[in-house]
Amino acid sequence: MIQLSVQYPYQTDSEFNWDYYMNNHIPMFQEKLGDAIKGVTIVKGLGGGAPDTPPTYAAMALVNFDSVEAFQAAFGPHAEGIVADIPNYSTVGPVIQLSEIVSS
Repeated sequence: MIQLSVQYPYQTDSEFNWDYYMNNHIPMFQEKLGDAIKGVTIVKGLGGGAPDTPPTYAAMALVNFDSVEAFQAAFGPHAEGIVADIPNYSTVGPVIQLSEIVSS
């Protein structure tokens, strides 16, 4: 099992439209990638490790797939449209990582 992490860095001058993200972008992403998605967790950054510090990331989407190949096959045909939607909810581009889930 692998996990796609899409992380939006927190910046004091950035904007993140949670309403659009949750009600438009995430449903669109899930519809386009369909059954290839094995699980989705959306998290909202609240703070850093020390008291009264900002979060490292404003938002993160953690999406599970059976394999890198399954992710690529599902995402590839829709990549352009999914990426083109980012400016509708975020003024900061995401940091993206594929990881192997070794424990849960």
